[in-house]
Amino acid sequence: MPEEEEPYRKNGEPRKYDPTFKGPLQNRGCTDIVCCILFILAILAYFAVGILAWTQGDPRKAIYPTDSRGQFCGHVGTPLEKKPLLFYFNIMKCASPMVLLEFQCPTTQMCVETCPNKFMTLVKAYSNQKEFDYYKNFCKEGVRNNMGIGEILKQGLCPAMLFPSVSFTRRCFPALGMKGGVVTVGNDTQFDVGGGKTIEAKDLVEGVKNASVVIEARQVVMKIFEDYTQSWYWILIGLVIAMLTSMLFIVLMRFLAGIMVWIIIALVIAVIGYGIFHCFMEYRALEGEPGANVTIKELGFQTDFSVYLQIRETWLAFMIILAIVEVIIILLLIFLRKRILIAIALIKEASRAIGYLMSSLFYPLFTFLLLAVVIAYWAVTAVFLSTSNKAVYKIFNETACAHSRNTCEPANYSTSLMKAECPDSECLFAFYGGETAYHKYLIGLQFYNVFLLFWCANFVIALGQMTLAGAFASYYWAFVKPGDIPTCPIFASMGRALRYHTGTLAFGSLILSIIQIIRVLLEYLDHKLKGAQNKFVKFLLCCLKCCFWCLEKFVKFLNRNAYIMTAIYGKSFCTSARDAFLLLMRNMLRVAVLDKVTDFLLFLGKLLVVGLVGVFAFFFFSGRVKAFENTAPHLHYYWVPIITVVIGSYLIAHGFFSVYSMCVDTLFLCFCEDLERNDGSAAKPYYMSSTLREILWKKQVEDSEGDQTRLQE
Repeated sequence: MPEEEEPYRKNGEPRKYDPTFKGPLQNRGCTDIVCCILFILAILAYFAVGILAWTQGDPRKAIYPTDSRGQFCGHVGTPLEKKPLLFYFNIMKCASPMVLLEFQCPTTQMCVETCPNKFMTLVKAYSNQKEFDYYKNFCKEGVRNNMGIGEILKQGLCPAMLFPSVSFTRRCFPALGMKGGVVTVGNDTQFDVGGGKTIEAKDLVEGVKNASVVIEARQVVMKIFEDYTQSWYWILIGLVIAMLTSMLFIVLMRFLAGIMVWIIIALVIAVIGYGIFHCFMEYRALEGEPGANVTIKELGFQTDFSVYLQIRETWLAFMIILAIVEVIIILLLIFLRKRILIAIALIKEASRAIGYLMSSLFYPLFTFLLLAVVIAYWAVTAVFLSTSNKAVYKIFNETACAHSRNTCEPANYSTSLMKAECPDSECLFAFYGGETAYHKYLIGLQFYNVFLLFWCANFVIALGQMTLAGAFASYYWAFVKPGDIPTCPIFASMGRALRYHTGTLAFGSLILSIIQIIRVLLEYLDHKLKGAQNKFVKFLLCCLKCCFWCLEKFVKFLNRNAYIMTAIYGKSFCTSARDAFLLLMRNMLRVAVLDKVTDFLLFLGKLLVVGLVGVFAFFFFSGRVKAFENTAPHLHYYWVPIITVVIGSYLIAHGFFSVYSMCVDTLFLCFCEDLERNDGSAAKPYYMSSTLREILWKKQVEDSEGDQTRLQE
């Protein structure tokens, strides 16, 4: 007996039998009041930051391009309303390294109605009145026909030349293209600028800053957008099918939990097996095809992802990955075959609980709504904060100037001393900034905005976990079901959580948010030091990222169980976390072989929903099935709706099965406490179901027989 009691001494004393305990305690007090007050103050400060940002910010700065005088191009109700595009006088100056520091090209920028559609020089246009009138559309106000070319260029009223351009993100960029492997602008490879000088089209590439990639990306984005417009209703149908499939599985598991688990296991293995077979057939079909033996590395990055499906190495990689996943799942099932029966019994119990509390299936919609509000508030506040700076003007010049890059005022710059000392300089809009205390602490306010996003989002998720935990605990500890289950257990549990345990929810979510914000900072540092050659720093960052990832997973696991204990007993976060941890440590073997096996089986359920809907979407949108050829939309990239449906299906399945997962975790902790509180006698009866009790009894007999065998050996 002393040896048997030793684990309990190390991991706390087990719960004692209490005849008055009937489930979640109704008489409870407020917990973690200090953290509750801190959270309320943080929320009030968050509202203050939002109000301050909304009064100072101007979202037009993020929507409309800004000319050299800080005016918005195309803004309704302004003189530039009919000039929505931004034109650069000399796009080649955008290749200057100062662009990375100033976030603004050191050249005059003005708002125009349309981008230039042909190549022209000021010298040639000046001699033709019609062409000069067109040219003046891209010049500043004040250009007169009696002004000389030298005077116009000296005052910076017009650009020296125009190039055929296209509009992208409301800015005029040279119409770059490729012709026979040579860079072109408007189908021309070079331009005569007069005086026997020519400009090569490739010289504009640096000024546009990878414009060829940007334009190609723009074309891809436009094609993807067109694909969405052609297939959005089919995507919705796919997501509805995923929702109905998930609901069907949940309903069937309510009545046929054992059969459904084995069906899910068999179908997952079959679906992955078919994926391996399909990849092998595609791999073999490409044998001997021209260009099919090109490697992915040799192919490089392609915006048209369907190109990768034309090479054998892609299908070989898919086949190997699926084969590894298949082998891992089969080995896990073989290893856990004896534990699956107990997990099925727990899933049956969860099915009964959800059957009595059907409203729990719709609770994730409420959580999603709250998360949407939190994310929307963060996004709006972030936009207003980032656009609450004032316009800063700096001196840009062609020749050496002592005042270069100094701040200036455009209103009186033409008569200032700096203009007199640097005649060829201009006072141009540089960026949005400011010198006030508010502008100096903008970075801190943005950091606070991100931190409160994590804190509020984690709080909403924690609220959902505690609400569901309290409702399912009410079900478990009801000796007569449904007679002893309280009325509206979901609403009652949420009311207890908000009234008494807001501080506990805030405490747990605060710890998790601190870890997550540290992970964000580590990712930022890793991004900044990516070009560094110091291997020790890279190794240290990698270790820190790995450690904090593991810490976040552990804290999430601990928080989840702490919320369950708080929902039942109404204790503070630290006490509940300690009680949950010790309870799990006293039942470590069951945690490993029962709770985690159940999570694995539920994951297979989500995997099956995604796999079934994904396979259906693949055959429908790819046109592989002749029956769907006339029905399926004609798309540029058929993988666009497939990926959208797969991701959406996983989120939908995760939403439904997350309720199941929370129910299983709650029932598991109640199950462990039931074993400690009661012994199954008439005086101390178990609250667990007869099926779970029967399988548990067999498990106890097997474990005791195994212990006796080991002692005899």
